[in-house]
Amino acid sequence: MISIDTERDPNVLRQVALLQNQEITRLLARNHELAVEIARLRGEDPATLQSEIDRLREMVAQQNQALFGRSSEKRPGEDAAGPSAADAPTPEARRKGHGPVPQATLPVVVARVELAEDERSCPACGGVLVPMGAQCEESEEITVVERQFVKRVYTRQKYRCACNGCVVTAPAPEKLIPGGRYSIDFAVEVAVAKYLDHLPLERQVRMMAREGLEVTSQALWDQLWAAAGHLRPSYEAIRAGIVREAVLHADETHCAILDRRGNEEMNRRWWVWNLTSAGATYYEIHPSRSASAARSLVGDWRGVAMVDGYGAYEALARGAPGITLAHCWAHVRRKFIDIESSFPEESKAMVSLIAELYAVEREVASEEFASDAARLARLGALRASRSRATLRAILEWMGQQRVLPQSGLGRACRYVKELWEGLTRFAGDPRIPLDNNAAERALRGVVVGRKNHYGSKSRRGTEVAALFYTLMETAKLQGVEPKAYLREALRAAIRVPGTATLPGKLTPA
Repeated sequence: MISIDTERDPNVLRQVALLQNQEITRLLARNHELAVEIARLRGEDPATLQSEIDRLREMVAQQNQALFGRSSEKRPGEDAAGPSAADAPTPEARRKGHGPVPQATLPVVVARVELAEDERSCPACGGVLVPMGAQCEESEEITVVERQFVKRVYTRQKYRCACNGCVVTAPAPEKLIPGGRYSIDFAVEVAVAKYLDHLPLERQVRMMAREGLEVTSQALWDQLWAAAGHLRPSYEAIRAGIVREAVLHADETHCAILDRRGNEEMNRRWWVWNLTSAGATYYEIHPSRSASAARSLVGDWRGVAMVDGYGAYEALARGAPGITLAHCWAHVRRKFIDIESSFPEESKAMVSLIAELYAVEREVASEEFASDAARLARLGALRASRSRATLRAILEWMGQQRVLPQSGLGRACRYVKELWEGLTRFAGDPRIPLDNNAAERALRGVVVGRKNHYGSKSRRGTEVAALFYTLMETAKLQGVEPKAYLREALRAAIRVPGTATLPGKLTPA
């Protein structure tokens, strides 16, 4: 007898799920027959029961798609870059074929290989082989130089004057913690490993032990906490720059705070809120997903917010007349992909219409412009002609659908109609993007970290994470190597406390 509570073999579990799905399908059919017979005996209209049966079948189909279907949202016939190709590299930038990657940024170490003395004899005549001038053959390999932890001892020279009136000692290196044992570079290494590569501190401790360094996770956390204190002005400066933008992306995702002291207030779901602009991204931690949290995030900012259909943003806009909402077409597309198994023709028709909207964005993204103003003018003109025509076709298509309101197609169409004003706002303002994918991409690191770390032990830990995610993800958006940026920002803040360093001040990698 198989127990799904203890069974761990994925093939066995998949077979069980398939058998259960077949049984559910059989029971639904039998339930349908009995319900129709009961309705006939009672003199009721079987159509009402039929709609409920259809709705249940849709739910089962969607669950099957989630369990067994493909996770990719790309559909046959779409451009390889997908609906968000406007954000992808141009075709010229993509590599073709399967040859070796050039590796132009790797340092090159030249190693000269010579024959051993006892191998320098001619097999034909026994003579001595001599070098053929500068004639050589070259080959290459990619290798690894292992990371090494060292204990650096500084011997600081003392100086005195002949009058014995002055004694001066050579300065000590800049330290993250006054009198501390660990360097700035060490703290940066820990931060990048935790918040960019998503390695928990305990895992880093084990890795360092294999490399010869005995350290505790508390010692690593102390470095992160000290570094965050120095970097807070930079974190606040990034937010100040973002809220000067007229158009922003906003999104949120949950995180867990695991308080071992049993504090129920802390042992629950908290939320990471995100604001993203073209060149920066910012994260904040809040205890709720409410409109008040959204209001705290944006502060006095006024402009156009690209968001999904979550109600907190609607409440935010109602309470702040200076905020206008634009809604995301990627979310609309997802709604229709979700019902593909129940409404294949309708899903395909809507996805094709949405693809026409993205085709306009890709066309402009593939062109070259002398200035951003010229690009916006071109995009505005194309949206006014082609995108508006597609929007009219979408509205007309939805009006032609005759479906039950509670069906999957009915709910998807209602979602579009309820957000129609925000969904069409992009057509009149070329600054507004077509979707909120920029914010969703910004939250990917947070989600991966959440899976790896399972949560933070305190709210303070999650706030430190928000700071480092902000700094490193912003550096990545601006093409700056995050490790180099953190190192420079920390040194500047230690030399002059309160100094804010933005990634844009560094040379892109």
